[in-house]
Amino acid sequence: MWRLLVIPLILFVVSCGESTPTSAEKKGTPCKVVRVIDGDTFTCTLKNGEEIKVRLIGVDTPESRVNPKLERDVQKSGLQREEILHMGKIAAEFTKRLLPEGEIVYLEQDVQKTDKYGRVLAYVWLKDGRMLNEVLVREGMAQVYTIPPNVKYQDVLLEAQRKAREEGKGFWKSGF
Repeated sequence: MWRLLVIPLILFVVSCGESTPTSAEKKGTPCKVVRVIDGDTFTCTLKNGEEIKVRLIGVDTPESRVNPKLERDVQKSGLQREEILHMGKIAAEFTKRLLPEGEIVYLEQDVQKTDKYGRVLAYVWLKDGRMLNEVLVREGMAQVYTIPPNVKYQDVLLEAQRKAREEGKGFWKSGF
């Protein structure tokens, strides 16, 4: 009789010592956050020590610095530069809260590995299993910005944006 109790106990103790990968770890390459550059770009260090710049796939946050894209966004949106820069700083701070220095995140790539600036293109999975790209859109800090052929999660991101707009989250409440 006691053997029937001991065997399950041994199996339980052995299984507790095993480390199973989280859903985020199954999604991609681990990378340790170095710093957030803006709402949709950050740097991190791979296991081999290489520091890379990562650009989130499928999303666009407002610019937080004066640059040519800021000028295009002013023309396209009709918003003032200062307004866009202010929103860009809010988006960057939001991303910084989700990506503190030293945090391990997981990079999942799509068809294109880098953009024309040499940044690694990725969907970024947080340790809690959420996709950063989706969180930014769902909270109204970014809008969907799809550049084919990188469309793996396009439907997920579009649904997140629809909900954010309906609920007036983040910048959607101010006409982003």
